[in-house]
Order: sequence, then C-alpha cells, then structure tokens
Amino acid sequence: MNNRSPTPVTWRRRVTEAAVELFSHAPDPLVNTFAHQGDPGLFGPTSTTWQVMSDCSTFIGGVRALLVQAAHPEVAAGVGDHSSYRDDPLGRLSRTAAYVTATAYGSLPEVDAAVSLVRRRHSPVLGTSHRGITYSAADPEMAAWVHNALVDSFLVAHRTFGPQPMSDAQANTYVAEQVRLGERMEAAPLPTGADELSAWLAGHPSLGRSPAGDDAVAFLSGPPLSGPVRAAYRIIHDAAAATVPRPILEAIGVSPRRGAVSRGRLLVRGLRNALGASPAWAAALERCDEPRPAGVRFRNPPGSTR
Repeated sequence: MNNRSPTPVTWRRRVTEAAVELFSHAPDPLVNTFAHQGDPGLFGPTSTTWQVMSDCSTFIGGVRALLVQAAHPEVAAGVGDHSSYRDDPLGRLSRTAAYVTATAYGSLPEVDAAVSLVRRRHSPVLGTSHRGITYSAADPEMAAWVHNALVDSFLVAHRTFGPQPMSDAQANTYVAEQVRLGERMEAAPLPTGADELSAWLAGHPSLGRSPAGDDAVAFLSGPPLSGPVRAAYRIIHDAAAATVPRPILEAIGVSPRRGAVSRGRLLVRGLRNALGASPAWAAALERCDEPRPAGVRFRNPPGSTR
C-alpha cells in the first residue's frame, strides 16, 4: 500500500481542477480577448483593481457580497423570486464570476458586453417584497446595493486575507476606480471612498431581515458541494461572515464564528500557493503587451503564448 502524501505538483493539480470545475458552468468571458490587442479595458495594467481581483481572497469576497446583498429585503426578494441559484447553483456562481472577470480584466467591448448581458437579465426582475415594497433590478438604488456590496466585499477580503497590506490610499483608489463600472450599470449612489462606502452599506435605511434573505443565507451556509470542496467552502463562508459589519449581520441573523478569520487566512494562503494569481490577469497583461510582475506565479490562461 502506498501511504505517501501527494507531491506538491499533484496537490496543486487537484486543487486547481476542483476550482476550475466550480467556475466552468458558463462560457469563458475572455475567450476572444486577444482580438482586442492593446485595449486596457475599464481599468488597465496600473490599476488597483487588477491587483485586488487577481488574488484568491476574492473567493471570500464573493461569498461576503452575497451575504451583504441578502440584508436588503427588496434585493433579496428579487433574487429569491427570479434567480436559479437553488436549482443551478454552480451555473449562477459561474455566471457571476464571468461578469466579475469580464468587467475587471476584459477589453472595453468585453466589459460592455458583460454589462449589457446583466442589464438584459435584470430587466424582467420586478415584483413586491414581503413588506409590500415594489422592486425592480433596474432601479438605480437596487443596482447600487448589489454593486457596492461587491466592491466593498472584494476590498475588505483583500485587506483582511490578501498577500500584502493595503494602504488607505490604495483602498480609496480601488473604490474610485469601481465607480466607472457602477456608472455603466446605471447604479446610484456610488461612494468614492472606502470609509464612505462601508458606512453607506452598514447604515442603509433598507436593512432588514426577510424570508427571501433568510432563504439565501441558509443556502449560503451549506450549498450542495462535494466533501473536500464543502469543507473549504465552510471556512470561506465563516471567514466572509466574520468581516461583515454588525448591523448587516443582525439584519441577516448571522453570528461570526470564533477563529474564522485565522482559518480563512490559512486557507487562502494554501489556495494562493496551489492556484497562483488569476489567469485572467495574465491574459489581460498579455493583451496589453505588459510584462508579468516578477515573483508572481500565474496559471496560464487558454490561448496564452507565454
């Protein structure tokens, strides 16, 4: 019997295969990105956005954003009434990841295509929440809640679990860059600084518990995943919840677990070692004829020549 532990190469391959499988249920959003040579997209190689979105801490940021979004009863109702997340969770995950990837790293035509697709999908999302308030996903304030929750969550995750410290100036730059995307989504209001953004979310007058929000939070606490992936996801979920402001946690009925941040840091460190930096970042740098940063290990994207 062979009781040897997996080699680092084997371990990395297994983790990579599991991660790729999770996000492979939607078309590659950058499949034609090299047809737009020299196009820096919405942010470009020197942006803070490209740095923030390149790291595995985005896994925690994505789950955190979903928890925060559930604290707005009308947004939660729109998701509960119109989303396929219960029946097709990996499809929903992959489509959301494709939007985030395309808008962060795509050329401008790819950014605009991703924004247009989301806006078309949102146009029929209309209804009434449990408290009798009508909602529309096209409403600027609802769009702002979703957009701002994503921006704040990716930022907080990066500052808490990222590979190196981030200054307040860098955090403010990231938020200001993301206003460009929010404007394309016709979202409003769009805070331009990190503290302003956090305060807008935590102090929002629409915060509240709702049946749709409870359903979403319950699903997020235990989605249908296989054994090892489920164990890693549990750590990600708990780490995400531990960074959510108290007013939002109260609105969704979640209590942070002791030691969740430390466990999250250990997991993200391991994922970073296994996966390297985002292949979308590598593709975007290559499209812009920019060198890859020294000391950063990338997984090569499909079609890469490097």
